[in-house]
Amino acid sequence: MTGSSITGLALQVHRHLVEVAVDDAMGDLATEAERHLRALAPLLPRDEREQVLGAALAQAQGLGPLEPLLADPTVTEILVNAGTEVWVERAGRLERVAELAEGAAELLIERIIGPLGLRVDRLRPTVDARLADGSRFHAVIPPVAIDGPCLAVRRFAARTLPLSSFAAPPVAELLEELVAQRANLVVSGATSSGKTTLLNALLASVPPGERILTIEDAAELRLATPHVVRLEARPPTVEGAGEVTVRDLVRAALRLRPDRLVVGEVRGAEALDMVLALNTGHDGSLTTCHGNGPAEVLKRIEAMVLMGAPSWPPATAEEHVRRSIDVVIHLARGHHGRRVVEHVMEVAEPGGPSERPLAIGDRVVARVERVRAVG
Repeated sequence: MTGSSITGLALQVHRHLVEVAVDDAMGDLATEAERHLRALAPLLPRDEREQVLGAALAQAQGLGPLEPLLADPTVTEILVNAGTEVWVERAGRLERVAELAEGAAELLIERIIGPLGLRVDRLRPTVDARLADGSRFHAVIPPVAIDGPCLAVRRFAARTLPLSSFAAPPVAELLEELVAQRANLVVSGATSSGKTTLLNALLASVPPGERILTIEDAAELRLATPHVVRLEARPPTVEGAGEVTVRDLVRAALRLRPDRLVVGEVRGAEALDMVLALNTGHDGSLTTCHGNGPAEVLKRIEAMVLMGAPSWPPATAEEHVRRSIDVVIHLARGHHGRRVVEHVMEVAEPGGPSERPLAIGDRVVARVERVRAVG
């Protein structure tokens, strides 16, 4: 039997295991796989039968052919293009490492989202999920993905990096000082620039007695502090019911007595509720936002505030944003793909002097003389 024939049989067996939803914890996975294979190819020689079963079970367990990559601590992101091309990111650099068999990507998506009660089809061709280890999973299928299914697995960082991993000692000390003085911070940067990882590092500086509420679209933050309440948004069901948005959770969090409010990322109308919360005494709060620089990020947040309050004039949105955010910390990729703090900018009050840099690259250019009073 040729290699392609073995792969084809393995995919048929794997597809059957997905359809019947065999529970591997009950020890039935291998038994059901062998039973189905004997029905498909009763005369298959023993050595070839073992090859097919091995390939099918590898597909059915964990992330199948991607599992070795997920186990590699140097891999920070796994990408599948056009249903077959496998790429990984190591130390900030992308490299192509493997090829999936035709149809394997579709089965992999089904295996991941099926137990979570999620669904992806031609009407809903995108899906977000969180793996058991906390890694973020996203998939796009045809017709949106023209050349075939595309997957992305953003690895969950197993350990919190220190602030010194992102900046020189003077800048790292400045960041610790901002957290200690309860400045409201926005971490900005491009996709995969390390915003969530830096957010983890900043929160490691929070005193242990404070109550932190985290709100995320997909839970990624892992805090070592003892008093943490984690909230995660929920997409609607197949019937379109049961959705819980980040905006819903921001409102709920304010009733749970947070000392610090942490919104994993602002990307829509929830920016209004966050800004209003920060203007009512919730100092020391943090969030992240995509952007190419500190000034652009402020404009983006102002635009998102107007999404939640379309009747507001732009000047009102600008005033609320500038009164609620103290400092923007901007990340960029440095040499060899390393994520570094490029700018730390103090946000000016409305009508006051323009924004001033607190740090540029490794250099601290000014010290924070005063931040908003506690309470």
